[in-house]
Amino acid sequence: MTETAKGTRFTEVGRVAVTVADQDRALEFYVGTLGFEKRADIPFGDGHRWIEVAPAGAPTGIALVLPREGGQGPGYDTGIILTSEDIDADHAALRERGVDTDPEVQRWGAPVPPMFSFRDADGNAVMVVENG
Repeated sequence: MTETAKGTRFTEVGRVAVTVADQDRALEFYVGTLGFEKRADIPFGDGHRWIEVAPAGAPTGIALVLPREGGQGPGYDTGIILTSEDIDADHAALRERGVDTDPEVQRWGAPVPPMFSFRDADGNAVMVVENG
């Protein structure tokens, strides 16, 4: 581990948290509908669970967390951007599975890649951008 110019020892973005109302329903959506792998489902504390999912082989995971008291609840723009190798096929596949997606892939022209957004089971928005 090396120290950065500002004195921290951060090495990566390890995971991002998405607030969900029901962890089992969220887990089913991310694993069953999106095809992510479940990396962790660990009970802790007083009835809490730490759940992490991610696309297979991805370095950064998504933690599916319950809202904290006074914190943001589900149903927001997560800021998460997934990368797709075939955005049209992924858009069509998600629509076929009943996922709430934008009606069509947005194409703004170079240098902006094709993109669309979808909402998970709690209404949290996730963007998909084609790798290009």
